[in-house]
Amino acid sequence: MKWGILKNAQIDEVIRWAETQSWCTAMAKCVQDAQWHAEGDVWTHTQRVLEQLPLLDEWTTLTPHEQRVLTFTALFHDVAKPMTTEVDQVTGRVTSPKHAVKGEHVARSVLRELGCGLPMREEIARMVRYHGRPVFLSERESPTYEIVRHSWLVSNRLLHLFAIADTRGRDTESMSRPEENLHYWKLLAEEVGCFSAPYPFQSEHARFAYFRQRTPDLHYVPHEDHRFTVTLMAGLPGSGKDSWLAKHRPQLPIVSLDQLRDELDVEPTDNQGTVAQVARERCRELLRDRVSFAFNATNTMRQTRARWLDLFADYDARIEIVYLEPAFETILRQNKGREKRVPEQVIRKLADRCEPPTWLECHHLTVIG
Repeated sequence: MKWGILKNAQIDEVIRWAETQSWCTAMAKCVQDAQWHAEGDVWTHTQRVLEQLPLLDEWTTLTPHEQRVLTFTALFHDVAKPMTTEVDQVTGRVTSPKHAVKGEHVARSVLRELGCGLPMREEIARMVRYHGRPVFLSERESPTYEIVRHSWLVSNRLLHLFAIADTRGRDTESMSRPEENLHYWKLLAEEVGCFSAPYPFQSEHARFAYFRQRTPDLHYVPHEDHRFTVTLMAGLPGSGKDSWLAKHRPQLPIVSLDQLRDELDVEPTDNQGTVAQVARERCRELLRDRVSFAFNATNTMRQTRARWLDLFADYDARIEIVYLEPAFETILRQNKGREKRVPEQVIRKLADRCEPPTWLECHHLTVIG
């Protein structure tokens, strides 16, 4: 079944389709800790959460898009538990560390294969990653930061509604965190002003600075004097980054890792330390001169991007990220047309680990699907 049909399916139809998938079979075989999930295995819980969605008081007030996001968040929120579950040999307690983080990647991969569009795919994938956050809000050192941060990643309203369905989709008699605790997420988000929309910062730099501060002040408005912009390109090999720069930023000098590999005669499979070192020094030269430029590399993983973004921010650059992700078939086709093509298995591996950029990382974000 492709996304065009599945996205309009009723919840019971989604359940029947899921039961034909290998990842669902694995969920049905995965045990859970009885203290938190007395209802049984992962798939039993998942079905219960799905069935709880239409019972929410707010369900009929949601748009078809919002209902779809919640449905597939419910479907995938514990999809990675089979690959992360551990049983303590002494106590018998069951845990699934980082299942939400890995679940984000699984959901993204499945939705990509189905043909789900990039904006909705990322909305669902991020909901899967952060689905458990409302439960622990009262335990956070800075609840306001947590609320504001997530408003720029997901819909706080949908996250709150999902947390309710998630709680109701289990046997809660022995749970130590009652459903009432979840309403703190809604109350604080409404108080701050970001329950139904991202928090309205006074400027893009105020937002950028807030998410980079160690002790953020929500009402601090930093001085802004950006004289130059660094454009960081991100996307899988074959996604069209060079073409986009040639069309939209033809005047910019470019620091390109691919070009540096050619210049230094380094193969993509060789150690990339020298390439990165030379690239960093060339970036510094442009940063010291306050010259706008583009940095062109794959940059598909958050941790990799962060090292470069930190460098640019240290020089007070305005940072824009341009992320390109055409249809996967297009990426593979365009890669084959490159002078130095990347092996398909490498592209598929990069796609499985891909973490598209978010508004938390830059002043301006352009996403092209």
